[in-house]
Amino acid sequence: MSVETTNLERLGRELGTAIAETDEYERFEEAKAAVEADDEAQEHIREFNQLREEFMFARQTGNATQEGMEKLQAKQQELHDLPTMSEYLDAQSELQSRLETINEAISEPLAVDFGGEAGGCCQD
Repeated sequence: MSVETTNLERLGRELGTAIAETDEYERFEEAKAAVEADDEAQEHIREFNQLREEFMFARQTGNATQEGMEKLQAKQQELHDLPTMSEYLDAQSELQSRLETINEAISEPLAVDFGGEAGGCCQD
């Protein structure tokens, strides 16, 4: 392994550590833990996932209805309205925004979207 590769990997680890120490990441982890510990949120998640699976199956078999879609959307809104889930979604959005800013900083000198295209083979 070349010295350059070793240095790049070290820098990558340092970047990961620095990201993990940001307020946005810490808030996200706390919000995630709160959702995982919230029995009501977990029940709503299970119900939503079940309803989503049923709707996807109905769609695959050509039996999906507007009523089914509306029921799924209502269940999702109900889930998102829970205080712990709302906090989680806000924290997730803030972290994603921060990561996009970091991606732009990395991508700028490379002339590619580091997070979006750097790993791809054949981009059109």
